[in-house]
Amino acid sequence: MKAHKKYVPYLFIAPAILILAFCALIPIFIAAGISFTDLSLLNLGQWAQVQFIGGGNYSELLYNADFQKAFGNTLYYVGIGVPLVILFSLVLALLLNTGKSPVYSVYRAAFYMPSLTNMVAISLVWLFLFNPSIGLFNQLLSLFSVEPVKWLVDPAVVKNSLLILSFWKNTGANMLIFLAALQGIPQEYYEAASIDGAGWLNRLLRITLPSMRFSFFFVITTTLIGWFQYFDEVFVMTKGGPMNSSISLALYIYQSGFQSNRLGYSAAASMILFLVIFVFTLLQLRLQRSGE
Repeated sequence: MKAHKKYVPYLFIAPAILILAFCALIPIFIAAGISFTDLSLLNLGQWAQVQFIGGGNYSELLYNADFQKAFGNTLYYVGIGVPLVILFSLVLALLLNTGKSPVYSVYRAAFYMPSLTNMVAISLVWLFLFNPSIGLFNQLLSLFSVEPVKWLVDPAVVKNSLLILSFWKNTGANMLIFLAALQGIPQEYYEAASIDGAGWLNRLLRITLPSMRFSFFFVITTTLIGWFQYFDEVFVMTKGGPMNSSISLALYIYQSGFQSNRLGYSAAASMILFLVIFVFTLLQLRLQRSGE
């Protein structure tokens, strides 16, 4: 009887595992298989016409300038956006955790609201803000005699313009997670540290940040995954332009599959993106376990 009891927990999680396998794992294997074929929208469903081409799609990707541009842009978005969002979210959480006044609740709601807003609605507003002629940003710059900036037209500026929008939208959700972690730290730790004469910096480094280890792991992992799949902002605001200067890897996959009708080629690009995300997630898991 006791031998059967150890299988009971697995019965409870079995529905979730089945849903995960059906909605996530099986599509990954299907995409992996498609990536070795010349499947397109023209021969979709006509499997007799689909040819197995081996690693042809992958070799073409490695030498494709547009793919290299999209991959480089994605690394740029991740390398700049992820550290800034996490750092600013942490600073906001630390600042808003100290106040007991109802005003702080208003601040928390104000910073969190952008993450709840529909991306299309946000983009329409920010398209007006970025307008080079009548946009609010250039109007403010003109007060300081600064020349108008072509936010979404200049290839040297467009990626940073998109980062400003994403930074504004994504900070609030991470702030809320950090805030919940901060409020879960027992106050007795801080009281004992104060009695021992520890300053605010020592309390931050020796109590606050170590106690937030699991929230850091969750925020860093989910933020990395989200930014590697950077799509909505680029698709709505620039369509990857001008001259592919803002195209992301996720948008490149979409364009290859549904605009160029190359589903096999698009699946190969998506598998490369999957492997990159998988490797970074494994690194986060190793770092998390090594810090325990």
